[in-house]
Amino acid sequence: MKYILVASKNVDAIQVLKSCFSSDYQIKNTDNQQSCIELFQKKRYEFLFIDVELMDCVGDKNEFKKQLQPFWSAFPEAEIIVLTSQKKIRQAVNIVKAGASNYLIYPIDPEEVKLITASIHRDQQIYSELKFLRSRFWRRESHAYLRTKSSAMEAVFDQVQKVSPTDTTILLTGETGTGKGVIANLIHRHSMRSEKQFIPVHCGAIPDTLLESELFGHEKGAFTSADRRKLGKFEIANHGTIFLDEIGTISASMQIKLLQVLQDRTYQRIGGENIMKTDVRVIVATNANLMQMCEDGTFRKDLFYRLNVFPIEIPPLRERKEDIPNLVEMFLERQNRFSLKKIRDVESKVIDALCDYHWPGNIRELENVIERAYVIESSSILRASSFPMEIFSEKVPIDLSSVNTSLTLDQARKEVIEQVEKTYLEELLQKNKGRIRQTAEAAGIGVRQLHKLMTKYKLRKEDFKNSLK
Repeated sequence: MKYILVASKNVDAIQVLKSCFSSDYQIKNTDNQQSCIELFQKKRYEFLFIDVELMDCVGDKNEFKKQLQPFWSAFPEAEIIVLTSQKKIRQAVNIVKAGASNYLIYPIDPEEVKLITASIHRDQQIYSELKFLRSRFWRRESHAYLRTKSSAMEAVFDQVQKVSPTDTTILLTGETGTGKGVIANLIHRHSMRSEKQFIPVHCGAIPDTLLESELFGHEKGAFTSADRRKLGKFEIANHGTIFLDEIGTISASMQIKLLQVLQDRTYQRIGGENIMKTDVRVIVATNANLMQMCEDGTFRKDLFYRLNVFPIEIPPLRERKEDIPNLVEMFLERQNRFSLKKIRDVESKVIDALCDYHWPGNIRELENVIERAYVIESSSILRASSFPMEIFSEKVPIDLSSVNTSLTLDQARKEVIEQVEKTYLEELLQKNKGRIRQTAEAAGIGVRQLHKLMTKYKLRKEDFKNSLK
């Protein structure tokens, strides 16, 4: 049974409206605004036909919206049709502009009622089908990264699904290796720009002297080695998406130039005089705390506010360990796809060990560990012998009696994790006598990531070179 509410003092109009709907609909009527709102809050009405005289609307669009708000709060998808006399048509039109579905003029014509309601039903059906197709496409998305059992990642994917069809600037935050690049690509594939270019730029990997040329291009002769014109990434990505990774590493001068692009959508090639226009969707990522950098004076606040329109924080792997078996399966399938040998499974004790491990390098570290094991393994199952021993080593003892309860849970968790990371790196550096490459390989992370962690925990390779272990 569906329900319709008619709010009007016009008895003839109420009778006409009642005659227009089948027995599938139950129609209730009232003659004042207050009881109309009260009835609407108690039951879900598909349609509300309300007389313009019962809506105390005088003024701008915001006033009209304020009148509609109580109905939307009770049932956001309610269809509101305004009933009006010829004298009040302008007011009825303004209410429709503020969000009402349509209006009917007294005396009510049954054919017009049927036409308007049929049109609304048709729009509802189109919208429902669109939502269904989008959700089905999302569920059938080939990337196994989407198959999650983590509530934290479900929240992330919910945000991604909502923001993807828009042109909103997105700030992805999270530790190195959590999959920010994968999320950025996913957003692009589900955006209105999916048929255009997705251009990733790793800002941290490009020297500052070359970054401006990389992003904005240069004219021939702009500097000594500029023997030809070069198009910048913003120009190449026009009408598409540009993904700026490690945005926290760019210099103060580059921050100003990037701010101009975000504000005015204009830039100039190095050595050029023409003002170039760009129409790109901007997604940026960082593993740094940009807000803290703003406080420290190393990152511009105005740029931060331009970038932080829609922030999405991606949790580290240690906070979504229930996804590890699925990720292992995904990486194994990927290796099988590009290799002559086929490995069909992983030992259960290996999965248990992988789920117990703390993964300082996150998903990237897990992928590297699986790839290494795949190369070493000679059987059809990934066995423990193909994995670094550190994965199976006893858990580092932590003195939980010294946990500082004056901290928040987040802060206390971070403190303990840092203690584990530091102890783990010390043990591994000691075992490898300070050799950086071997230590990074054993940890399943990159040399650059290892250097960052060593800097963070003030570890020097020289202190481990003469280790007896």
